[in-house]
Amino acid sequence: MRLTDYLDKGASLGATAPCLTMNGNTLTYQHVRQLSWQIARALDSSGVRPGDKVAILSANDTLAFACVFGIARAGAVWCPMNPRNEAAENRELLELFDCACLIFHSAFAPLVDVIAPQLPSLTTLVCLDENVDGAVRFDDWTRDCPATEWQAEPVDDVIMLVGTGGTTGRPKGVRLTGHNIEVMTALTLMSYPFEGRPRYLALAPLTHAAGVLCFPIMALGGEIVVMPAPDLAEFLTLLERHRVTHAFLPPTLIYMLLDHPALSSADLVSLQCLWYGAAPMSTARLEQALQRIGPVMGQLFGQSEAPMMVSTLAPKDHFRPDGSIATERLSSAGRPTPLTQVAIMDRDGRLLPTGERGEIVVRGPLVMAGYHKNPEATAEASRHGWHHTGDIGYLDADNYLFIVDRAKDMIITGGFNVYSAEVEQTLLTHPAVQDCAVIGLPDDKWGERVTAVVQIHPGRTATAAELREFTKERLGAVKTPKQVEIWPDLPRSKIGKVLKAEIRAELRAESSG
Repeated sequence: MRLTDYLDKGASLGATAPCLTMNGNTLTYQHVRQLSWQIARALDSSGVRPGDKVAILSANDTLAFACVFGIARAGAVWCPMNPRNEAAENRELLELFDCACLIFHSAFAPLVDVIAPQLPSLTTLVCLDENVDGAVRFDDWTRDCPATEWQAEPVDDVIMLVGTGGTTGRPKGVRLTGHNIEVMTALTLMSYPFEGRPRYLALAPLTHAAGVLCFPIMALGGEIVVMPAPDLAEFLTLLERHRVTHAFLPPTLIYMLLDHPALSSADLVSLQCLWYGAAPMSTARLEQALQRIGPVMGQLFGQSEAPMMVSTLAPKDHFRPDGSIATERLSSAGRPTPLTQVAIMDRDGRLLPTGERGEIVVRGPLVMAGYHKNPEATAEASRHGWHHTGDIGYLDADNYLFIVDRAKDMIITGGFNVYSAEVEQTLLTHPAVQDCAVIGLPDDKWGERVTAVVQIHPGRTATAAELREFTKERLGAVKTPKQVEIWPDLPRSKIGKVLKAEIRAELRAESSG
């Protein structure tokens, strides 16, 4: 399936039904189809040919998301740009992808002004909402393009190029195919509850998980309510107003939602599934969410290279048959999905038995077609015939997958392996801790010392000594942080992930200073 097939499927279930809504303005399925035809024709008139790369740089916006389908109609490849990236990283990605066209919101005009002159292959600049020097305004670009059916055939099945973070060097481009997204969509629809015509509230960036979750919604003719900026009070308001059935939030925002004063009076009865993922979640806070938000929490685990649905924990799987909360599996990432093989591998490529810890490896039709123009990285990630996730974990006797750490985040202290996620989960059970991150820092005696950076709940207090003692009682001396820092907030990515690289860099700078 092409990306346009999800839009066309939704239109076949009701062309006048709401498709994309933002700030009270709704585009029907037929309206979005007409926009996609116009955009595809405009791309063709601008010299964009099937297989060419077209990037979108915008915060959440219905017109920007409609452009995704115009790109697909033109047979081109969609390149979502993270608006929170530094200019240099987005310039590197646009250069790596050889993007021929960049569609952007005027809020990013200063960034485009800086990077566009350095990109000779970038021949077309389109501003969605204003007149900007060096770019054509969207309305002018599409004005003479008829809103009648038009479709170019793609040159291959690659439909998306997704940039990975550049924290370990130059960013890479993940080649995702139509078949990858088709499998992801099928797994979503078979793994979670969908009753009636869904209504999906997109608060998180459409450049990430929140965006690809739109495709299964559209396959059922559902409505996507787009939030241009994250605001939890508005999230609750829109959830009630639109009788939202599905939403996605990273754990950090769920923690904030649980602490929000409006949650207790919010009407959540329409909600069928609140997806969470993109980062580990505190089991204590997850149990609180099941009690306060309801039996609707749905976990997903994946990565750009195997989008979203490597394993799932459906709402019903959070509970035992007697209706009690299944606390024993709340720290798991669920079970591998039916079309995905998941195994645990040691450094020599040997698959490990149940219960043993090693790298989580994956294979099946969910896995990417490789890294763009990077055969070395592709070969490294696909050693021994499996995709290597970089996560450390194990499978239990019931085939539940437990992720204990990122391989690069494992701390070796005094000759012992300490998994940062285990220490973080323990700290998060302390009533004063709102969020935390655990890293390893160089240490002359221990090799690495376990270091925790903690954010305290507003109105509560805790000392570093108290938190160290709390951890020692539960995990023992080896895993107890030798250094505890209390910060007012933690640095986070656009999708709410705590940025350990920034924490590590700041603490190292303080130490050397």
